Amino acid sequence: MRSYLFTSPHRFRCHPNLSDEVNRNIVQSEIEGGVFLNDLPPATVLEIQTQHHSYQVVLLGDNDALISGHPRYCPEPIRVAIAGSTWGGSMLKRRFVGRGMRLEFCHPEYLTPIVTSPVQEIREPQVEQVQDQCIRVDRRC
Repeated sequence: MRSYLFTSPHRFRCHPNLSDEVNRNIVQSEIEGGVFLNDLPPATVLEIQTQHHSYQVVLLGDNDALISGHPRYCPEPIRVAIAGSTWGGSMLKRRFVGRGMRLEFCHPEYLTPIVTSPVQEIREPQVEQVQDQCIRVDRRC
Protein backbone atom coordinates (compact mmCIF):
# COMPACT_ATOMS: atom_id res chain seq x y z
CA MET A 1 0.00 0.00 0.00
CA ARG A 2 1.18 3.46 -0.79
CA SER A 3 0.53 6.18 1.77
CA TYR A 4 0.14 9.70 0.52
CA LEU A 5 2.22 12.56 1.79
CA PHE A 6 1.45 15.73 -0.10
CA THR A 7 4.53 17.63 -1.11
CA SER A 8 4.12 20.77 -3.10
CA PRO A 9 6.90 22.56 -4.94
CA HIS A 10 5.01 25.77 -4.14
CA ARG A 11 4.84 26.07 -0.38
CA PHE A 12 2.11 28.22 1.05
CA ARG A 13 3.05 31.72 2.13
CA CYS A 14 0.98 33.30 4.84
CA HIS A 15 -1.52 35.70 3.36
CA PRO A 16 -1.88 39.10 5.07
CA ASN A 17 -5.66 39.14 4.50
CA LEU A 18 -6.23 35.81 6.23
CA SER A 19 -6.36 35.38 9.99
CA ASP A 20 -3.45 33.79 11.84
CA GLU A 21 -5.67 30.78 12.58
CA VAL A 22 -6.51 30.23 8.90
CA ASN A 23 -2.86 30.66 7.85
CA ARG A 24 -1.82 28.24 10.60
CA ASN A 25 -4.38 25.64 9.43
CA ILE A 26 -3.22 25.86 5.82
CA VAL A 27 0.43 25.43 6.80
CA GLN A 28 -0.50 22.56 9.15
CA SER A 29 -2.29 20.76 6.29
CA GLU A 30 0.95 20.85 4.30
CA ILE A 31 2.92 19.48 7.24
CA GLU A 32 0.39 16.70 8.02
CA GLY A 33 0.18 15.62 4.39
CA GLY A 34 -2.62 14.73 2.04
CA VAL A 35 -3.47 14.53 -1.62
CA PHE A 36 -5.09 16.81 -4.18
CA LEU A 37 -7.68 14.67 -5.96
CA ASN A 38 -7.11 16.57 -9.22
CA ASP A 39 -3.60 15.07 -9.29
CA LEU A 40 -4.99 11.51 -9.44
CA PRO A 41 -6.43 9.77 -12.51
CA PRO A 42 -9.98 8.38 -12.62
CA ALA A 43 -10.30 4.83 -11.24
CA THR A 44 -7.76 5.55 -8.49
CA VAL A 45 -8.76 3.75 -5.30
CA LEU A 46 -8.05 5.37 -1.95
CA GLU A 47 -8.48 3.97 1.53
CA ILE A 48 -9.18 6.81 3.93
CA GLN A 49 -8.99 5.98 7.61
CA THR A 50 -10.74 8.51 9.83
CA GLN A 51 -10.96 8.55 13.59
CA HIS A 52 -14.15 6.46 13.49
CA HIS A 53 -14.45 4.73 10.10
CA SER A 54 -12.46 3.31 7.21
CA TYR A 55 -13.69 4.51 3.80
CA GLN A 56 -12.94 3.20 0.36
CA VAL A 57 -13.10 5.82 -2.39
CA VAL A 58 -12.96 5.16 -6.14
CA LEU A 59 -12.39 8.34 -8.12
CA LEU A 60 -14.64 8.67 -11.16
CA GLY A 61 -13.47 12.03 -12.53
CA ASP A 62 -14.34 15.65 -11.82
CA ASN A 63 -15.68 15.71 -8.24
CA ASP A 64 -17.44 12.35 -8.53
CA ALA A 65 -16.45 9.25 -6.61
CA LEU A 66 -17.87 6.02 -5.28
CA ILE A 67 -17.55 5.92 -1.51
CA SER A 68 -18.30 3.24 1.07
CA GLY A 69 -17.40 2.56 4.67
CA HIS A 70 -19.91 4.39 6.88
CA PRO A 71 -22.68 2.21 8.34
CA ARG A 72 -25.35 4.91 7.92
CA TYR A 73 -24.35 7.11 4.97
CA CYS A 74 -22.53 4.68 2.70
CA PRO A 75 -22.56 1.04 3.81
CA GLU A 76 -22.44 0.11 0.10
CA PRO A 77 -20.64 2.11 -2.61
CA ILE A 78 -22.63 5.20 -3.57
CA ARG A 79 -21.84 7.98 -6.03
CA VAL A 80 -21.03 11.26 -4.27
CA ALA A 81 -19.35 14.56 -5.06
CA ILE A 82 -16.23 15.12 -2.97
CA ALA A 83 -15.95 18.78 -2.02
CA GLY A 84 -12.62 18.57 -0.18
CA SER A 85 -11.48 18.82 3.42
CA THR A 86 -12.26 21.19 6.25
CA TRP A 87 -10.82 21.92 9.66
CA GLY A 88 -14.28 21.60 11.18
CA GLY A 89 -15.46 25.10 10.28
CA SER A 90 -16.74 26.65 7.10
CA MET A 91 -13.40 26.98 5.29
CA LEU A 92 -12.87 24.24 2.72
CA LYS A 93 -9.65 23.14 1.03
CA ARG A 94 -11.22 22.12 -2.29
CA ARG A 95 -10.53 18.71 -3.85
CA PHE A 96 -7.99 17.92 -1.12
CA VAL A 97 -7.99 15.04 1.37
CA GLY A 98 -5.72 15.88 4.27
CA ARG A 99 -4.58 14.19 7.45
CA GLY A 100 -6.02 15.85 10.52
CA MET A 101 -8.79 17.38 8.41
CA ARG A 102 -12.39 16.25 7.88
CA LEU A 103 -13.45 14.92 4.49
CA GLU A 104 -16.59 16.62 3.14
CA PHE A 105 -18.78 15.10 0.44
CA CYS A 106 -22.23 15.69 -1.02
CA HIS A 107 -24.51 12.67 -0.75
CA PRO A 108 -27.47 12.41 -3.17
CA GLU A 109 -29.91 11.52 -0.36
CA TYR A 110 -28.99 14.34 2.04
CA LEU A 111 -29.44 18.10 1.70
CA THR A 112 -26.35 19.07 3.68
CA PRO A 113 -22.81 17.77 3.08
CA ILE A 114 -21.53 14.79 5.05
CA VAL A 115 -18.46 15.65 7.14
CA THR A 116 -16.30 12.83 8.51
CA SER A 117 -14.28 12.65 11.69
CA PRO A 118 -10.61 13.69 11.27
CA VAL A 119 -8.62 11.78 8.63
CA GLN A 120 -5.79 9.75 10.13
CA GLU A 121 -4.37 8.02 7.06
CA ILE A 122 -4.74 8.03 3.27
CA ARG A 123 -3.55 4.98 1.35
CA GLU A 124 -3.71 3.66 -2.19
CA PRO A 125 -4.01 -0.14 -2.04
CA GLN A 126 -1.99 -2.28 -4.41
CA VAL A 127 -3.79 -3.47 -7.55
CA GLU A 128 -3.87 -7.06 -6.27
CA GLN A 129 -5.75 -6.00 -3.12
CA VAL A 130 -8.37 -4.14 -5.15
CA GLN A 131 -8.83 -7.13 -7.49
CA ASP A 132 -9.25 -9.44 -4.47
CA GLN A 133 -11.94 -7.15 -3.07
CA CYS A 134 -13.75 -7.09 -6.43
CA ILE A 135 -13.68 -10.90 -6.62
CA ARG A 136 -15.18 -11.13 -3.10
CA VAL A 137 -17.97 -8.71 -4.07
CA ASP A 138 -18.71 -10.70 -7.27
CA ARG A 139 -19.02 -13.93 -5.27
CA ARG A 140 -21.69 -12.36 -3.04
CA CYS A 141 -23.95 -11.68 -6.04
